[in-house]
Amino acid sequence: MKIGTIILAAGDSSRMGGEPKQLLTYKGQSLIRRITEHALALQRGPVVVVLGANRDRIVPELTGLPVTLVDNANWPTGQASSLKTGLAALYITHKDIEAVLVLHTDQPLVSLGLLLHMLEVRRENDKGIVACRYDTQLSVPALFDRDYIPELLALESDKGVKWVIGKHKNDCLEVPFEAGSIDLDSKRDVEMFQQAQMQSQ
Repeated sequence: MKIGTIILAAGDSSRMGGEPKQLLTYKGQSLIRRITEHALALQRGPVVVVLGANRDRIVPELTGLPVTLVDNANWPTGQASSLKTGLAALYITHKDIEAVLVLHTDQPLVSLGLLLHMLEVRRENDKGIVACRYDTQLSVPALFDRDYIPELLALESDKGVKWVIGKHKNDCLEVPFEAGSIDLDSKRDVEMFQQAQMQSQ
């Protein structure tokens, strides 16, 4: 299966006091570099990184990686615009992709093993969506068959992949990923995550 991956990295990290969360480090790597390398390691197709705020600070972290960088000038309007920007970049040049994998940068515990497991779940079943479950939600990382591309392109404002998943639960396979609830949106999130990592060592 040829898969196009979209990494959403356009936000301004407003709750981080202006420090881009994409540049936070985990195990010696920035979060943006880490998730991008995981996506490339799948070796299933093109990888697009959508940038917006803090672009000039983030781009150097991706030096040397065979990815397509696209700019979303409308990033303040919400996740939908970044998703559509990434989809357009993918679909214009790779019309043969069979599915789209959507990733965020603020989930440090997403692993290559998790992504490979999601692809295996999809291969063994005939559902159109594979999404991760944590807390009480189904969300990213999420894999969509190409049939969902028009619906993803039609999203507006702050509606994102979670909205599409919720609308099509009958066509969705769930992958348990409790660690997905750890997302680094604020300074407090980062402090708690770092403390937990130190205690586990």
